[in-house]
Amino acid sequence: MIQTPYYQIDRAALIRNMEKVALLRELSGARALLALKCFATWSVFDTMRQYMDGTTSSSLYEVRLGREKFGGETHAYSVAYADHEIDEVIGHADKIIFNSISQLERFGDKAAGITRGLRLNPRVSFSGFDLADPARPFSRLGEWDVARIETVMDRISGFMIHYNCENDDFDLFDRMLGQIEETFGGLLGRVEWVSLGGGIHFTGEGYPLERLAARLRAFADRFGVQVYLEPGEAAITRTATLEVTVLDLLNNGKDLAIVDSSIEAHMLDLLIYRQEARIAPNEGAHRYMICGKSCLAGDVFGEFAFPGPLKVGDRISVQDAAGYTMVKKNWFNGVKMPAIVIRESDGSQTLVRDFGYEDFAAALS
Repeated sequence: MIQTPYYQIDRAALIRNMEKVALLRELSGARALLALKCFATWSVFDTMRQYMDGTTSSSLYEVRLGREKFGGETHAYSVAYADHEIDEVIGHADKIIFNSISQLERFGDKAAGITRGLRLNPRVSFSGFDLADPARPFSRLGEWDVARIETVMDRISGFMIHYNCENDDFDLFDRMLGQIEETFGGLLGRVEWVSLGGGIHFTGEGYPLERLAARLRAFADRFGVQVYLEPGEAAITRTATLEVTVLDLLNNGKDLAIVDSSIEAHMLDLLIYRQEARIAPNEGAHRYMICGKSCLAGDVFGEFAFPGPLKVGDRISVQDAAGYTMVKKNWFNGVKMPAIVIRESDGSQTLVRDFGYEDFAAALS
């Protein structure tokens, strides 16, 4: 058995998501780019590139990774590019999307040899968290003033509009897209492509994928544009687990189980968004608070039910551990970073990366 902790990516589950991505591409005519900010584990890019058109990035290192490890279309975006990195970004990208008019004016001439675009802020959005809301008050993410955008239309050929976060409500998506059409319609018909970003939960159970496809096709036909989507969570939701082992048991008013992992180090979004992990099947007469091994008092995965008493050495699988985990993992407390394992379609396991003391030391100085 592979030593815990480790992230286990289920290739068969990943393919099931990819087949939905492929169906949406076929029905809608939209192209799909993997959002590397969510998932950048390139050991499974060989599978994903068969179903997707390329990648979209948020930094120099991501755009380089997309070019070198995924291929296909490589879209570069950043909230702000620095002088010392812009040439390398351009060298790896075939599209560059500027966050602001000022960045476009500063670097647009350098990027004249590739496709240039601008991020729009539609000032409508869906997010359950203010922290992740791209259209929150005083947002720095994109331009919204139509008159100002008009002044640079001769320098761009497309727009990126990212305004969803885990939105599983098609009707809400439809209404917000209608507002975008009303606000920016005079501009949308003058470009060649429009990315509608990510955050659309179209691989979820029961999502009306055919209705989404029809809406995207209607949008593309109305404005004469190539539509792009940038799925992150939608591409990899429910495709990985974090495998952990119980190290100790105690009771301090509740039964507690300490495992060889940490939410701050290995599933940071649980801490940031104050969410509980998911453990399946989470049923039975014995309830435990599952706790991380770091010194952070709030390092808690959540409370869960088990069919029998837990014992030291028992293994637990934390569900939905692909998105915003491996890209955010860190060395807090020097807790061993989880290995990365692929569960192949035949049930076998492939250890693709382990981490040790040398990696910990090399990350410091």
